[in-house]
Amino acid sequence: MSKQPRKQRKALYTAPLHERRNHMSANLSKDLKDKVGKKSLPLRVGDKVKVVRGDFKEHEGNVVELSYTSYKVNVEGVTLNKPDGNAVFLPVDPSNLMIIDADMDDDRRIKNVKGDN
Repeated sequence: MSKQPRKQRKALYTAPLHERRNHMSANLSKDLKDKVGKKSLPLRVGDKVKVVRGDFKEHEGNVVELSYTSYKVNVEGVTLNKPDGNAVFLPVDPSNLMIIDADMDDDRRIKNVKGDN
């Protein structure tokens, strides 16, 4: 793999969906790290996250939407008010999030975390 910034950017822009999912990972809280045995997990709709950087620092909410094309996440409650009064989501970079409570309802996700696949 090249270390040239130009090729690093191109790899992100042209990455297939199964690779983009891994780029959309966030660190786990200390409790989850001990419980799961991993440092980070790919984000998923329904995960409870905490914003660790930016204007909405310390804000907690559920993941509402993931955009794999722009590598951004919409979090419940992280909104901006437009001049006409409408509230719109402010997209957050996954590196600025920390997973507090992972949604472990899916059997496949549990197998992926444990490494049983």
